[in-house]
Formats: sequence, structure tokens, C-alpha cells
Amino acid sequence: MRQRTHKKEVSTSAQKTAQVQRKHENESRWMKRCLFALFVILLLAPFTLIMSRELFQHLVYKHRIKVPFFVDLNQPVDFSLNHTINMYLKSEEGISLGVWHTVPESHWREAQGKDLAWYQRTLSDGNPVFIYLHGNTGTRYGIQSIYVLVRKYGNILRQLALSLEIISNLFLTNHFNRAATHRVGVAKVLSALGYHVLVPDYRGFGDSSGEPTEVGLTTDALHVYNWVKERSGSSLVVFWGHSLGTGVSTNTAVKLIEQGIVLDGVILEGTFNMRNEKLPFHVFSWYYWNFPGWGYFFPEPWAENKVVFPTEENVKKMKSPLLFLHAEDDPIVLIHSAQQLYNVAVSAQNAERVKFVSFEGSLGYLHNGLYKDPRLPDIIKKFVLTL
Repeated sequence: MRQRTHKKEVSTSAQKTAQVQRKHENESRWMKRCLFALFVILLLAPFTLIMSRELFQHLVYKHRIKVPFFVDLNQPVDFSLNHTINMYLKSEEGISLGVWHTVPESHWREAQGKDLAWYQRTLSDGNPVFIYLHGNTGTRYGIQSIYVLVRKYGNILRQLALSLEIISNLFLTNHFNRAATHRVGVAKVLSALGYHVLVPDYRGFGDSSGEPTEVGLTTDALHVYNWVKERSGSSLVVFWGHSLGTGVSTNTAVKLIEQGIVLDGVILEGTFNMRNEKLPFHVFSWYYWNFPGWGYFFPEPWAENKVVFPTEENVKKMKSPLLFLHAEDDPIVLIHSAQQLYNVAVSAQNAERVKFVSFEGSLGYLHNGLYKDPRLPDIIKKFVLTL
């Protein structure tokens, strides 16, 4: 009897030992698989970015995500722009740009039912003409709030939050065409002041054809400017660039200077300086920032794709009056970047021709909300009167 009990105890103990061993083996197997998967991801990520030009363009410009969804850009009236016409301009062979032209608000009754020819004729009525060059993305407030909370705790957390924001931009509601709320908002502000507003979508954005590149975007802006000048006579023509559009604006201004043409004025909202900062809207930029030495083996993907936007060098060459607009709580482009560019521009011209207006962080305008500020119309009006 004792022998049977002893054998049973030994058998039970052996079973428990075997179960523990199998459990450890399973845990070890899963750990190895996880480590291998992590190794593969870290190994392939830089190769994927370097080798895929299409992926690079998508991550930088996010032009394939069409937001707002299910909108008809042929119908600006659907966005309360009832004195606006939709048209298409041929930037170069094979490139068609979708453009909205909003006339001054005082003409809204007269504008009802008018055709493209009427809108074109109004450009020579003596009212200033604004060409609004938009950014590459919008932002979700929730992710930005997280970013604002954590960025003060250090650079690593700042990069992590930025990555979260870009992922949000890429997969949620954050690539906008000319129908985006903040762009419509700017058009309404300018129209109410008595100005014409042209809002083009760059190639590949909205319903415009083609693929976006830095040279291509600059070519598009240059074409829109020339098209406007051919029809606006002696009216002022002013660029308003936002975010990515500030790089396009300064690129175009320098191209015009090379042709002996000086823009009447340039407004730079949420401008970035790539000379002193990493590209602020690349989803994998954290990878290169946090792994010292990896750049030697795996060059940053934008190094060979030549996305430059040399805004600092451009403002040194520009001769146009400049107005910088920036929110203190902008989490995409920190305000010190714009202040550095302002200082460079003042050195190149003078403080009379270059102005900087900041908006308190407590207002919560972030990267896209400056159009909401009740002071903005007077700020713009004063700037235009100096031109």
C-alpha cells in the first residue's frame, strides 16, 4: 500500500515537473518569436523607406488620403462659399489643378449664376488677390492635446508624441483638400475683407492630377501666380502659405525674383525651418532620431528624395514684405522655429517690412485654428495697407 502511494506521489510530481517544463518551453518559444519579429521590423523598416519612393511621397505629403470624404469639389456652395467658382488650370503637360476662386463678399449677390469668364474679369477690379497655398495635413485635437502634455517632459517623449500624431494624421481624418474647414475659414476671412481668394490643390491633392514633389508643387504655385497676374492688372497679389505651403510660398517667391519679379506680399502661417529641425511630418523620423549611428548605414529616406524647402535661405533672398503668424501652442511646428526665421528675415530686410504676430497658447488654436481669432482681420488689413 505504501509502495503504491509512493509511486502515485512520484508520478504526480513528475507530471507537475513536466507541465512546468512545457510552460517554460512555450514561454521561451513565444519570447524568441517576439524578439525575431522585432528584429525583422527594425531591420526592414529603413530598407523599406529607402527603397520605396512612392511610400516616401505618401508619408510626407499624405496626398492619397482624401479628406473630407465624399465631397464634390465642383460645388463650393456646399461649404457656404456661395460666391466661389471651381475651375481647373493646366500647370504643365498632364497636370490639372483644381482651384477655387472666391470673390469679395460684397459681390456675392452679383456672383450668383455667373460663369468662369465673369469671375476672371473680376480679378482686375482693383481689389487685392490672395493665393492661399495650403499645408500637407490637418490634425486631430485629441492627439495634439497628448502631445502638448508630454513634450515638456523631454525630447524622447516629444518624438513619441509626434509619431502618435503623425500616425493619427495618416490613418484618421488628416489629409485635407481645399474643402478643409480651416482653409474654407481663411477664404471667408479674406473675402469678408474685400479680397479675392484663389485656393489651389497641388498636384496629387484633392482632385488635381499628378504626383507631388517639391519641384512640382513650386511649379504649380508659379503657374497659378502667372495665371492671376495675366488677369489682375495692377491689383496686389499676395501669397498666404500655411505649414507645407510656407515652403512652397518661399520657393516660388525666390523663383520669381530670379525672373526679376517681386511678390507684393507674403504671409507665412505655421512656418517651419528645415535647416534647424528634422522634417516635422515623417512618420518614421523617431527611428532615425533615437538610434545614433544608424544614419551612417541607413541614410534618412528624404536625403535622396531631395525634399528640401530651404525656407531660411529663401527668406534671405526675398524682397517682399513678410508677415509671420504663429500660435504659441502649435505642436506641429514649435514657435521658436518661426521666430528664428523672422530674425533671419529682419536681418535680410528690416523690421518695418517684416512682422511677427503670435497668438497666445491659452486660445487653443494649435496648428490650424488661427482663422478663428477675431483680431486676424485687422492684422491682415493693416499688413495689406503697407504694401
